[in-house]
Order: sequence, then structure tokens, then C-alpha cells
Amino acid sequence: MADRGEAPGSGGPAGGPGRHETAEERADRRWGDLLQELRVAQTGVQILFGFLLTVVFQQRFTQLSSADRNLYVATVVLGAATTGALVGPVAMHRLLTGRRLKPETVVWASRMTVLGLGLLLCTTACSLLLVLRLAVHDTLAAWLAGAMVVWFALCWLVLPLWARHHSIRAERAQPPQA
Repeated sequence: MADRGEAPGSGGPAGGPGRHETAEERADRRWGDLLQELRVAQTGVQILFGFLLTVVFQQRFTQLSSADRNLYVATVVLGAATTGALVGPVAMHRLLTGRRLKPETVVWASRMTVLGLGLLLCTTACSLLLVLRLAVHDTLAAWLAGAMVVWFALCWLVLPLWARHHSIRAERAQPPQA
């Protein structure tokens, strides 16, 4: 059903190729898929955030410039926000379980996950910039961190959007089935 955010041809009462599932079955499947994605993202974020929290306790931290300390604070705050956004869907599901809101929960949890991935990109970029500023010249650090932001944007945004666009075009090019 296109009015619920599914891609054309996703089956269901509207018909068409693909899965033939009710809205509840589709929500269950999409929730399972989202949980798998969150497991991957949450693990990486929790490890990164844990390491960020330990930096302030290192002896060399006191030698950081004011700019690097500010960058560190921004990075930790972004890491906390990322953790919140990527754990949020689990809390949402737990608090809404049994209320017959799974389709809506899946939509909101998916949005929180996309927000979390955007925050993860920012956290990773700041983390890279902070570490690279200590390892190489500031200008090179900025270029390397910027290149990695472009790489993540290509992997996480451009390629999936291109694939979605290509899929929609291919689907429209197929003759209707009787």
C-alpha cells in the first residue's frame, strides 16, 4: 500500500508483484529488519562512544589545545546523541508493545535510525579530525577527515539512493501484469 510508505509492487491488498502480507505482517518483517540493522550500528557506536569517554582520563589530554578540547567536547556530545538516537527505537518498541502501533512504531523507529546514522557520520568525522590533528598537519587532517565524510556519504546515502532510483525506474519500465 503506497499510502503507508511501501514501495510500489510490495504486495498486500493493493496486489502487484512481491510479498503478499498484511500491514501487520509487513510491520513485523520491517521491524525485524530494522532490529538487525540497529544491532550492527549500536555495537559500533557503543564502542566508539566508550573510547571517547576514556580520552579525558589520559595524561596527554591536558596537553590538548583549546580548539582540540572543544572538538573533543563536540565529539563526545555527538557520540551521546548518536547513542540516544540508535537506542531510541528499542525503547520506543518496548514502551509501545501491545498497543497495536507497530506500523507507526516502525516508521518512527526508522526515522530515528536514519537520524542516528547522520549523527554517527558527524561523530566519526569529528573523531577522525581530532585524532588526525594530533597525527598530521591540521590542513591535511581536515582534508583526510573531509575525504572520509565524502566516502561515508557515498556508501550510506548516494549508493542506496541510486539503487532505489534505479529500482523504481526498472519497475516502471516493466509491462503491467494481468
